[in-house]
Amino acid sequence: MNETRGSQLGRFLKRHDIADYQRLCDQAASDPEWFWRSVMEFHDLHFFKPYERLLDVTNGPEWAQWCIGGTTNIAYNCLNRTIATGRGNHAAIIWEGENGEQRTLTYDELASLTSRAAGGLMKLGCGRGDVVGLYMPMIPETIAAYLAIVGIGSIALPLFSGFGAQAIVERFADAKAKVVVTVDDTYRRGKKMSMLEVMDSAVPSLPALEHIIVVERHAESTIVEDARHISWRHFIDSATAMTPAELPAETPAMIVYTSGTTGKPKGTVHSHCGFMTKVALDFGLILDLQAQDRLLWMSDMGWLTGPILAVAVPLMGATLVLAEGVPDYPEPGRLWKMVDAHRISFLGVAPTMIRAFMQQPPETVRQYDLSSLRITAATGEPWTPEAWNWFCREVGHGRVPLLNYSGGTEIGGGILAGTVLHNNLEPCAFAGPIPGMGAVVVDEQGNKVARGQVGELALSVPSIGLTRGFWQNRERYIETYWSRIPGLWVHGDFASIDEQGLWYIHGRSDDTIKIAGKRIGPAEVEAALLSTGKIAEAAAVGVPDPIKGSSVVCVCVPARNVIADQALITVLRDATVAALGASFRPKDVIFVSDLPKTRTMKIMRRLVRSVLLNEATGDLSGLVNPDSVDELRAQRQQA
Repeated sequence: MNETRGSQLGRFLKRHDIADYQRLCDQAASDPEWFWRSVMEFHDLHFFKPYERLLDVTNGPEWAQWCIGGTTNIAYNCLNRTIATGRGNHAAIIWEGENGEQRTLTYDELASLTSRAAGGLMKLGCGRGDVVGLYMPMIPETIAAYLAIVGIGSIALPLFSGFGAQAIVERFADAKAKVVVTVDDTYRRGKKMSMLEVMDSAVPSLPALEHIIVVERHAESTIVEDARHISWRHFIDSATAMTPAELPAETPAMIVYTSGTTGKPKGTVHSHCGFMTKVALDFGLILDLQAQDRLLWMSDMGWLTGPILAVAVPLMGATLVLAEGVPDYPEPGRLWKMVDAHRISFLGVAPTMIRAFMQQPPETVRQYDLSSLRITAATGEPWTPEAWNWFCREVGHGRVPLLNYSGGTEIGGGILAGTVLHNNLEPCAFAGPIPGMGAVVVDEQGNKVARGQVGELALSVPSIGLTRGFWQNRERYIETYWSRIPGLWVHGDFASIDEQGLWYIHGRSDDTIKIAGKRIGPAEVEAALLSTGKIAEAAAVGVPDPIKGSSVVCVCVPARNVIADQALITVLRDATVAALGASFRPKDVIFVSDLPKTRTMKIMRRLVRSVLLNEATGDLSGLVNPDSVDELRAQRQQA
């Protein structure tokens, strides 16, 4: 594969005279201080004052401290450092609106906008430790505002752009946000969405919120200013440019709240040295993002991928292509059209997105020139072989590597990944763990499982990118990740390692179905259903059964032009029995047009189960499609 030659990872191995990827993982595990220092040096990450000690675990691995005594700043590394390498006139951001309008900012222009935004925030009284919210779609001002916030030492609080008022109130009140940057409106599937109206409706419940900075979406837009509302144009024009501050390396840079349907959202805390270095490792080394790349990964700032891209792309001096709206509007093949038009070389997707594209006529993707692609990557739901093979054939044309990537908000990035050094991976596989993570697959007692067996994915060492706890809730952090198996971070995913050493994710371990004493992950049931070619998406859950303890219920989205009838139910039941045995024959099969998903495009199986059992569903603010819950309720009543 040509991508192997000249890869960042290949250069790193050669620099340190390491024979292969496994030996890199081994060396990183045996000498973490060497490894993380080498990553920082490889990318020339800037410290105003060098750290005296890389890692301190005096308080235990749960509370590891990094880069002791050093000072740095994410924004300085993303902009000032990158411009110093000669990238000032290079395109930093290319933006495309849903209606096709476009804007481009060079690195010099982005740095100028960011420095004025930083000055404006300081003029409003924001400083180190103050929380500043970002309730924004993916537009250039979002990236500038994010870098300005972290640049002055304030703490960025990015929120999902589709949140309603109650979700905003819950997170802003917990973090005590002082200022928020928002936009007057944006567009999604042709519908004008007033984000300012939503923000204003949350204000009466947020006494700590002092100012709302409003970005004008259109050139002709006018913001009515008052004691609380400030026009972005006036905010920028009246500000004095400020350079990024010198900050202690472990200064909090960001709070990202995890999504979920049960319990209070958890605020993960990420530091300057931790998030910057983890992003540099994951994207700049493992996923091979390089300065000449144009990266498109349709995301949201409320999903960790958004902040990752806001840091990873400028760290590498590459070009970030941002898109308003969704990948299949105003035309079904919008994503592929953008790859063609903007000559995208690095494309990120979610498996659920690809399963939806598979239902479109073949010419939807085939009409576009995708020859510019060099790297594709994916995160979110586990893949199915059908979707993996379709994507590699129709999008990658058998020549572009598909790098599987899985981690979490609390990780600050990934745990497992593919690399360009691993040719022709099996469908759905990961090349292995990302170095420095100490990833293991263990049983409930913490013992490593044998090859081919499914167990809990865990981390055996502290990683520089891990959250520094939950915002103002140390006890819940320990309980959530460190209490199940002493000494191990238990991530909550099922995983396995095959005989070839390839790794696989099998879904959330708390989604496990247990029938007649046998445990199985929903992914295995869903794979059997999807293998029929008659289902676009599926969620398999366990419900109480008086005899077997649990029975399988499958909620399915029929494939294009497939009729949802009793005959289809029979086909799906037979396919499940053939693949898994009679014990797992679905008790019920329910058809819907969409499945509940988080903004990260993960199917919410626990929510599906709660609806089927008529239980309280909890907080639905993290859903990208809340209407799907109402449809499922209606279908359950008819079943």
